[in-house]
Amino acid sequence: MPDIEYDNFLKITLFRLRSEFRRLDVDERESAKKEFADLVGELSTDNEIRTYSTVGTRPDADFMLVQDSSTVDTFHETSKRINHSLIGSYLEQSYSYLSIRRKSRYKHGGGAPKLKENYKYMVVYPMTKTRPWYEKAKQERQDMMNDHFRVGKNYPMVKINTSYAFGLDDTEFVLSFEMDNPSDFVSLVMDLREVPAAQYTAVEIPIFTTIRMPISDALDAMA
Repeated sequence: MPDIEYDNFLKITLFRLRSEFRRLDVDERESAKKEFADLVGELSTDNEIRTYSTVGTRPDADFMLVQDSSTVDTFHETSKRINHSLIGSYLEQSYSYLSIRRKSRYKHGGGAPKLKENYKYMVVYPMTKTRPWYEKAKQERQDMMNDHFRVGKNYPMVKINTSYAFGLDDTEFVLSFEMDNPSDFVSLVMDLREVPAAQYTAVEIPIFTTIRMPISDALDAMA
């Protein structure tokens, strides 16, 4: 096995709340939301769950959970506990992405800028390269990625996260970008469209623009 620096597995799940939940009595809704918020807090004890709202940004999802773990068994336990919760019977998993963090096979050139931990917004999407990309020599791919990295360094206000889903899920990469101003991300993406490597992207949808907030606030936004 090659000597590769792997890190934690990553699970990103987007949920949609069925409209039947909003027709429940107020007390029943509040009880279910409190139980779920307490559950997320409990499950975050060993492996933190970061919570985001997609109310107002996506029509097919209402909130997103992001969890890191050294084992995929953690995600099984998280999903099982959610399924057994009161609100779980009213939730549908709109999208789910399983990946792993690892060192990039391409040299970035220079140290990474100092980035803060918490940003208001996160944009997430899956990405798959075309087969012709992998047919190119590694140095040719490195040269094209150098242009990609140079553009990224012009946007230090956007934190870029890449995880790898080869063989784990239907996509090859899961990309997430954190920022405090979504317009910065729009400019970044427009600039990245102009680098040579962009023509070798096969798929990079769906795209999820999410707002980070406590799970209790995300639940209140739904019902």
